[in-house]
Amino acid sequence: MIDAEVLHLMRKSAYLINIACGAIVDEFALVKALEDGEIAGAALDTVFTEPLPAESPLWSLPNVFITPHCSGNSPRVKERSLALFLDNLNRYRQGKPIAY
Repeated sequence: MIDAEVLHLMRKSAYLINIACGAIVDEFALVKALEDGEIAGAALDTVFTEPLPAESPLWSLPNVFITPHCSGNSPRVKERSLALFLDNLNRYRQGKPIAY
């Protein structure tokens, strides 16, 4: 989804934030865009190869923030997931659109 063409279309002040799936970002294109200043930076909670190999250039780029793939976790994740499920069940029964 996010390749060199997409990165080139982003503003130079933009940050790419990936909390979804590492495979949706072309990491080679991302590194080049970051090194060339095409985008301001990236925040990555997930990468193509996990754990991120020590030799990855992403570790040494000053405009990259890397987190340990835990952005979806919180003390209330089960409570919130259950509430969303119950809300969507009610929506489904009432013929209303599903919430995300």
